[in-house]
Amino acid sequence: MINVKNPSSNELLYEVELPEDEELAERFQRARASQKQIAAMSLSERIAAAVRISDYLIDHQEEIIDRLVRETGKTRFDALSTELFEICDLVDYYRDSAPKILADQTVHTPIVLMGKKSKIVFEPLGVVLVISPWNYPLYQCFVPSLLAFLAGNAIIYKPSEVTPLKGLYEEIMDGADFPTDAIQIVYGGKETGAALIEHKPDKIHFTGSVRAGKQIMAAAAKDLIPVDLELGGKDPALVFEDVDIERTANGVVWSAFTNAGQSCTSLERCYVHESIYDQFVEKVVAITKQLRLATPAGEAAVIGKSDIGCMTAGFQLEIIESQLADAVQKGAKVLTGGERLGDTLHFPPTVVVNVDHQMRLLTEETFGAVLPIMPFRSEAEAIELANDSPYGLSASVWSKDLARAERVAHAIHTGNVSINNHMLTEGNPALPFGGIKESGFGRYKGDWGLLTFSNIKSMILSPNKNTIEPHWYPQTTQKYGLMTRLMRAFFNRPRKWLAFLPVALQLDSIGTKQKLS
Repeated sequence: MINVKNPSSNELLYEVELPEDEELAERFQRARASQKQIAAMSLSERIAAAVRISDYLIDHQEEIIDRLVRETGKTRFDALSTELFEICDLVDYYRDSAPKILADQTVHTPIVLMGKKSKIVFEPLGVVLVISPWNYPLYQCFVPSLLAFLAGNAIIYKPSEVTPLKGLYEEIMDGADFPTDAIQIVYGGKETGAALIEHKPDKIHFTGSVRAGKQIMAAAAKDLIPVDLELGGKDPALVFEDVDIERTANGVVWSAFTNAGQSCTSLERCYVHESIYDQFVEKVVAITKQLRLATPAGEAAVIGKSDIGCMTAGFQLEIIESQLADAVQKGAKVLTGGERLGDTLHFPPTVVVNVDHQMRLLTEETFGAVLPIMPFRSEAEAIELANDSPYGLSASVWSKDLARAERVAHAIHTGNVSINNHMLTEGNPALPFGGIKESGFGRYKGDWGLLTFSNIKSMILSPNKNTIEPHWYPQTTQKYGLMTRLMRAFFNRPRKWLAFLPVALQLDSIGTKQKLS
């Protein structure tokens, strides 16, 4: 049994019973039956079903946000902008782009394969298992699940036991008249996730911690199940001396504290050129002190009453406190924030200076509203500091010199970079999203958002005439000589067309002469 609580008030909301293995087997059976029906639908029908989900979110915005705030502790604005809006934006993008992305592609056929046609087709994989974390429960359900659905798959979705939103997903899909069993919700904890993998889904899409990602990859390896892993981050921001300090400080503060810092692409390391360091820190602290922190009185549930919600998971706040204690013990200074409100999960936005890479606060994922700021002297040092991390999910570069900013962006080892902004690559559904190093692998959104959930099948079409191919048996001296002449004429540069074409025609004529009896 799982107890689901309101993180702001600690009120028990409801209990979730764990499924038996027989139920999981039955869910997969239903999913495989449903997938055949989904694959038989036209792409326009699948797009229309996804649009109905978007329409339902728009029509029932406030009651859905009520549920999100109650279970996550985030503010209403965070729930609207980073969950509902992002889902609707993604659906809108694929309404127009999915037909082009999934259309059969005719590709180049070399002249040595004269008379043939080459194409790429995109087909469903089958049943996709989506396992998500607790920080964006609605977004992390519908974004990968709808992409997998558009590609023709059935989906089994396991939300985090911390924010399961029990019943809400089903209400949305029922209200949107979404195809039955196309997306099935299975509630449970880590053991349930492990048990689902034992039923051999055709692909796993996992978002979560590095530790859990490694465990899922190991479990999937037993049956060679393909896996996308979107894992942790320790995202850096590099702030150069020529920035507009007012604008950049405001952008950095938002990037570090949005959703109470509980995002894998939150800004967790800020490196500032030494010539503006003091001025920049002063501005950041001033802005941070103006932010309104929700309290157990319930401000997060009221529009315009707070800027920062509470932490969602108690264990995550303990990690933050441990990292801060380590940093302070090693010489760091907390300029604002730093302590939770009593015995609650309400933690004020925190700015820390006098930090270095000997501290866990600069090397481990924090996943909370903490902003460490450190000076740098040169472009090379800034890049070195940014790359001194096991993670590689996202980053940002801030400078009026866009040529420099783009040069630095290329030098950072990461999957995503925003220039003069942060986290903004996630706001464009046309851009692929994913990381490198311990931030995982695989991409979704953009073209890859559909292709990652597809079997990318290559085809070559030959006419069925009563001739045999010149490279088929028998292997003769004549063929060997012609192939040698063909290779030398075709692959040397400049290409010797006058020598190549007669040889190619001679080879082709061999097949014509060796007509099948």
